Amino acid sequence: MRPWLPVLIGVAILVMVAIPCYLVFTTFSAVSDLTNSGVEQVRQMANSVSTQVANVLHPTPTIIPDPITIVHEVRSLARLETIQYSVEKVIVAESGQGTFGSLFGDRILFIAHGTAIAGVDLEKLTPEDLRVEDGVLYVSLPDAEVFIAKLDNAQSYIYERDTGFLTRGNENLETEARRAAEAEILNAALEDGILEQAQVNAEAYMLRLFLNLGFPDVIFE
Repeated sequence: MRPWLPVLIGVAILVMVAIPCYLVFTTFSAVSDLTNSGVEQVRQMANSVSTQVANVLHPTPTIIPDPITIVHEVRSLARLETIQYSVEKVIVAESGQGTFGSLFGDRILFIAHGTAIAGVDLEKLTPEDLRVEDGVLYVSLPDAEVFIAKLDNAQSYIYERDTGFLTRGNENLETEARRAAEAEILNAALEDGILEQAQVNAEAYMLRLFLNLGFPDVIFE
């Protein structure tokens, strides 16, 4: 028996075992890559479907302003704004708070921020309101008035809302709360003396103006 024959047989056996193992390993790797690719595609498809469903259920609003603008009126104003109030009010608006309030009631706690601006409308000043006697200028200014009392929607918000178990809430309740808030902003400014202070500020401003125009003495009537 030749001495190299067992070695040759051993090598042949190793080759015969190695080739099937290599083929199995290669096939397994290909199947694994294909499976991972399929899983990734399925995941991407699921994410895409989820995004589309979210867009349908919670669509982003699209604002399209009409390109046509209609100007109804143009007025020239001579308003002298002399004071501004910043007001915060807490408004409680409620409906259906009777015996069955826990079932059908609706209640809003609304935090309102607003502004009130007052001054004097110089358009109402007539030549008869100005007269000069013995070098003294007598001025009768128009009464102060509130020009603007409005709600600041950017800073106003609903702090709390409670609705009954059997109701979706009154859809007009927030609108009513905002309307009441604007009225309360005006009332708060009036109660705090906005008109009186606006009149004082207007007289102080006009006094400086008349003095700069050369009048040595000015009296407001």
